[in-house]
Amino acid sequence: MLLSAPAMAAESTAPSQSSAPSGVASSAKAAAIRAAHEAESAAHEAAEAARLAARQGQATAGKVSRSIAEGIRRAAQKAAEAATRLEAKASASSGRALEETREAARTTEAESKKATAATRDALAKADDSLQRATRTSKEEAEKAAHATRDALDTAAAATSAAARSAKEAVKRTVEAARHKI
Repeated sequence: MLLSAPAMAAESTAPSQSSAPSGVASSAKAAAIRAAHEAESAAHEAAEAARLAARQGQATAGKVSRSIAEGIRRAAQKAAEAATRLEAKASASSGRALEETREAARTTEAESKKATAATRDALAKADDSLQRATRTSKEEAEKAAHATRDALDTAAAATSAAARSAKEAVKRTVEAARHKI
């Protein structure tokens, strides 16, 4: 007797069994844990990129040149790209989160959106600083560089908060997966 895959699947779950087979539950747990770990990894990468950009901005305080401004802009670009990856991973993690950890995943997603916005703002300020480094007076260029440093510090703080949130979400996801049967 030949049975189709849907018929076999229907027979594998008894009518009195209200939940999915344990293989489905364990794969959902594994997917949630994997997504949470990916979001945490992306958060650490974004936080490190933002910290490096902020350090570079602080190290060059008082110095105004096109090459310095370009270096800071490149660092801010890397931070913005890392934050965008974080936002995508956090969104995926939120979609795969276990019911018990959905709120933690949503918090991480919200923090990642803030980090993305902060790094994009820092990048815009770095672009402005780069343009001002050659077109305006030294005072104007230094004001733009200072605004860039402030924006990079804000971006670093936002990505650090997202990284802490992602770490907490991983912890909760792993703990919830352990307690689920």
